[in-house]
Amino acid sequence: MINVLFLGEIVGRAGIQALKNGLAAIKERYEVDYTIINAEGMTNGYGIGKMHSLQLGKLGIDLSTGGEKLFYKIDMVEHIKKASYMLRPYNMPPDCPGRGYRIVTIKERKFLIANLIGNADFSRLSAQNAFLSAENLRKKAEEEGAVLIIYFHAATTAEKNTMLCFLDGKAAVVAGTHTKVLTADARVTANGTAYITDTGRVGSAMSVGGFEPETEIKKMKGAIPIRSREAWLDGRIEGLLVRIDEKSGKAVEAVTLNEPVKISRPEEKA
Repeated sequence: MINVLFLGEIVGRAGIQALKNGLAAIKERYEVDYTIINAEGMTNGYGIGKMHSLQLGKLGIDLSTGGEKLFYKIDMVEHIKKASYMLRPYNMPPDCPGRGYRIVTIKERKFLIANLIGNADFSRLSAQNAFLSAENLRKKAEEEGAVLIIYFHAATTAEKNTMLCFLDGKAAVVAGTHTKVLTADARVTANGTAYITDTGRVGSAMSVGGFEPETEIKKMKGAIPIRSREAWLDGRIEGLLVRIDEKSGKAVEAVTLNEPVKISRPEEKA
């Protein structure tokens, strides 16, 4: 059996600390073979800088993805060209730097792991049609003799569920990101595709998307663009563990992870 761990979006220093304090134990307990994370909120919750991206491997991450916030830190534009461990959305415009998929071998089984971004609510990005792009990826995986895995960064549950139906039996996994809320719909279809609408977050659970509630409440009440601040209450590592049969390349089990982990605001340390 091949065990692939899909982690929710990492949010700021709290998320980094959560990985430092809890990921190794989780990987050992579930005998994880490969770990993927959405890292576009790693740097203060908005984007990911070059230095933080270099830290991913040390934290136990094999591959990272990003969506609309991926290039919020300007040094990522050049760095991603050399960072083979990072995936920008495959269906971004042709001049977008970086790569949208990677072919890896896990336990002698070849996988094509791809990142897609949805078209609903992200029209300003001029992304190509996610479903036509998914079909291209399916053909690439077939040509390579690889098992297809899709990390789908999309805003609506309808678009994500439609992608599941489109790739049912054609991909081993369709895992959703973006809302940073762990959903309760993890399952494996009769055709062997594991699915979850959203893998959640890594960081503070008692928060608004990983940010301090007080600031987010003020923004909602007063419509004033106040800078969001990382939250530090109730540390969690959320995500989805998928067990994939080595011979068939089909998913056989999907387990939701919601693991408490100790985190503390750095200035509060003794």
